Amino acid sequence: MTQPLLAETDVLVVGAGIVGLAHAAAALRRGHTVTVIDRDSRAVGASIRNFGHACVTAQSGDLLELAHIARGRWLDLASAAGFFAVSHGAVAVARTARELAVLDELAASREPGEVRLLDAEAVRDALSVPGDARISGGALLRDDLRVDPRQAVGAIAGWLSEQGVRFLWNTSYLHAGDGVVHTSRGTVRAQRTFVCVGHDLDLVHPVEAADHGIRRCGLQMARVAAPAGVAIGPAVLTGTSMLRYPAFAETAAAATLRDDFLAADPAVVEIDANVMFTQRPDGTIIVGDSHRYDATMDPFLDETTSEVLLQRVAEVLGTGPLRVVERWQGVYAHSLTGPYLVTEVADGVTAVSVTSGVGMTIALGLAERVLDERLPSLTLPSLTTSSLTKAN
Repeated sequence: MTQPLLAETDVLVVGAGIVGLAHAAAALRRGHTVTVIDRDSRAVGASIRNFGHACVTAQSGDLLELAHIARGRWLDLASAAGFFAVSHGAVAVARTARELAVLDELAASREPGEVRLLDAEAVRDALSVPGDARISGGALLRDDLRVDPRQAVGAIAGWLSEQGVRFLWNTSYLHAGDGVVHTSRGTVRAQRTFVCVGHDLDLVHPVEAADHGIRRCGLQMARVAAPAGVAIGPAVLTGTSMLRYPAFAETAAAATLRDDFLAADPAVVEIDANVMFTQRPDGTIIVGDSHRYDATMDPFLDETTSEVLLQRVAEVLGTGPLRVVERWQGVYAHSLTGPYLVTEVADGVTAVSVTSGVGMTIALGLAERVLDERLPSLTLPSLTTSSLTKAN
């Protein structure tokens, strides 16, 4: 039985998470017609289950370059689509001498003002926390920004639709070749297709996913009511973040930081914690997270893990127990092979996945690079808010 033809388009994007939307926006800016398909009726994956933190400053090398490009795109899209975004940076909280040394070393390696060291009082002021919160100092990471992940992805999709991007929801990608993409509802003819389905790449292109060693990373996260008087402008990282993000981890001072945690707080090492948090526009605080890895991720949450995370966040805030409003499991693609995957799976079909938990940080920059390499520009306006609007 012949499938109906759903659309003919220059560019087809599979997946309406932040990686897919980034490719759709980049293609639109270059003057191409764009269609997006997604198996759900709205984005419900990793792109809405995170902190909404574009963790720019803590990246290094190639990731830092992509993060800076993405930062500009975030600000442009926030202005055009009207969603919440603040560029107050992030505060990295240090509670030990070694964590302070990591921040000292990072600050010395960056341009003046990019990493500004803070004393304990300045950190407490930035976090609106009491004077007895056990904080030794910290640093303001100037270039970080944050959005509300529950709002931003939907707002971008809505704005792209207004600019002429066609969205086909509840439509699953099956396979593609010879300029024809087969879906659960029919076919789409496209000159170029970008498959941006994150950890589910193994469901549609298992060979490429296996070659890149993609597996699933499961996170435990929660949203808590803000303690009275707490208003936090920046995103917040802690010493555990210094174990994970490359700009911290590559410092000489970080070489034995894991040993410090094993000795002083083995529980956070056991759950592979990255204790961090951001405050949403409604005042509630997104807190997390832990990490576990598997080819298939069990859906069950470990309450002991949640208790460890909530207690460590409360210690930074200098408060009593936090009141949980919601809990959830995040799942994203992870690989030890590299932080992202860009590979050809068929003629004219490119799979793109961020495989290091920094999709919100680099996706908008990665898409610009992928489009530059694989899709000649028809028109490429400068990176300004006005340039985002499709020409009539």
